[in-house]
Order: sequence, then C-alpha cells, then structure tokens
Amino acid sequence: MALVPDKDRGGAAESSLVSELSSAVAGDADLALARGGDDAAFTRLVEPLRPELHAHCYRMLGSTHDADDALQDALLRAWRGLDGFAGRGSLRAWLYTVATRTCLDLVEARGRRALPMDLGPSSAHAVVGDAPLTEVAWLGPYADAGLGAGPAGPGARYEQREAVELAFVAALQHLPGNQRAALLLFEVLGFSVAEIAAIMDTSTTSVNSALARARRIVAEKVPSPSQQQTLRKIGDARVRDVVHRFAQALERGDADALITLLVEDVTWSMPPLPHWYHGLAAVTDFAVRIPLTACGSWRHLPVSANGQPAVACYLRPDVTGEHLPWAVNVLTLRDDRIAEVTAFIGTEHFTRFGLPASLP
Repeated sequence: MALVPDKDRGGAAESSLVSELSSAVAGDADLALARGGDDAAFTRLVEPLRPELHAHCYRMLGSTHDADDALQDALLRAWRGLDGFAGRGSLRAWLYTVATRTCLDLVEARGRRALPMDLGPSSAHAVVGDAPLTEVAWLGPYADAGLGAGPAGPGARYEQREAVELAFVAALQHLPGNQRAALLLFEVLGFSVAEIAAIMDTSTTSVNSALARARRIVAEKVPSPSQQQTLRKIGDARVRDVVHRFAQALERGDADALITLLVEDVTWSMPPLPHWYHGLAAVTDFAVRIPLTACGSWRHLPVSANGQPAVACYLRPDVTGEHLPWAVNVLTLRDDRIAEVTAFIGTEHFTRFGLPASLP
C-alpha cells in the first residue's frame, strides 16, 4: 500500500479546516441575518438539527404526532426568542433547551403514553371483536430513516437507534418529565450535568437525583442486550429472512410456519386494542383465530421502525378491491426468533413511513 505523502496529508487537513471555517462563517452570517428577521436564514441554521431534535421530542413524548407539534412549537419559540441566544454556547445546545422545555410542558399537560401491557394482564385466549380504547394515549411507532447509527454526542452512552427502541421509549413513559429529560440529555445526547441543570433551570443536585432514579427504573424495564446489539449479532441477511418468513406466514395463513419463528414467552399486542397475549399458546390461539383465518387477504412491505425490523401490513377484507393500510408491526428479536410483535394499528402511521396508500 502506497503511503500518502506528508504534503498531501497536510493538504487534506488544510482543506478540512477551510471547510469547517467556511461553515462557521456561514453559520455566523445566517445567525446575524436570522436575528434581523430573515426566516430563510433561520431555516438554514436549524434544518441540519431537525432530525435529531424531532427524535428527542419523540423520546420525550412517545408519539410522532406529539413530536411534530412539540418541534414546531419549539422552533417557533426559538425564532421568536432568538435575541435571547447569547452565543456563549452552541446553537445546538440552545435549541435542545427550548425543545426540552417545550416537551416538559406537553408531558405535564398530556401525561404519559401507554402500551396494552401497561393497562392489565394478558389474555389467555383470542378476544374476538376487541374494540379500540380511544380514551388511552397510546405509544406510537417511529420512522427512523433519518437517524444515524452512532451516539448523538461525544459523552452519550446510548446509540441513536438504541434510544428509539420500543422497550426504551416505553420505559421512559414511566418516568416523570424531569427524570425523562435528565436521562435523555445525559445518556443519549451527552450533555454534562451542569449543562442539563442550565437547560432545565434547576440545580446539579436535582439533576443527579433525577438521573439516579431514572437509571434505576429504566434498568428494571429495558432488557439486555439491546435490539441493536442483537441485530448486529444476527446479521442483516438473517434479519431479512426472519422478516420475510413472518410476512409469508401471515399471507399464507400458515400457523406452523409462524410458530417456528416465535420464542416460548412471545408477546403480541395491538394498540389501540387493549387486549394482548403472552406465551406461545395464547399467541397461537390469537393468530390462528384472527389474523391467519378471519381477517381477509394480507400483503406486506418490510420497513424499519424504532431501530427495529418491522412489517407494514395491508389488508383486503373481501375478495375484491385493493389491500389497504392496516398496521405497522414492529418486531423485537431475541437471538434469531421473534420475542415481541407490537402491531400499531392505524392508517395514520403509513404516511410517516413514506408507504404507499394501497397495494394491488
């Protein structure tokens, strides 16, 4: 292998430095323009940070819809209060301050999001005619296409995709808002305790106390290893095979093929339906009596949701017409089998994933 001459390495470093300086100058210019009322300059400043800010709002709130509202409100607050950004810290940190405080207001107003297992015990047999429970604020899926793979900050413990996994986001919903925010800012985004105290307008003692309590609850509720660790161990080809076989079993109504993919203590839930199933016998009874035989014709598309493999399910309830959006099934794997199926029922989820409105 030929070595790169020192002058070439120096040239590359110089080019990188020039690029960074150019970006900084452009950022300073846009900041000055934005402070003068130029909304296009403000958009240029915040647009690169929008995906990670939106993910932060989702982690705080457990709902893509609520995250949309929170981010829109936060950016409006930031635009109106831009003169309050002194420039002593980074724009990113200041925007996280505004977004976190906006989310804390929503957490206080709307409460926490739930999954069916938060409401009561599992059902031993299929519940035919289960009706949506509309008065519950349900946890929703997250389209993770814009998320990176590594940590969001140099001091972060969680990877970006680990921090939107269903188990983690569901566990966060059991925390009060201040503990939720402290954990996310420290473990996911890599802010220091002092920075978090400033963001939340509290003391470092309060932040450390919130962190200790939050870590204890999350450790109790989030299994190890994470889905990202499991998926890497299994490998992409095997994950695709499991997803394909799961979809094929549903489309063919093949109970035996489905059962071979499931662990003994598998769970299957379908928010906003309140009933859920735990264990191979209960899940098999549900699957055989309802999706495999009683619903109609299924078609499926593989997607990624919450950093996990998922299947978009389209249903044609009769013998004519197209297959229409029904649910996004997020799969949680253990080794190379399915430990949880979380079927988020609702056509509203499909637009966020960029999925077609129907399948032939």
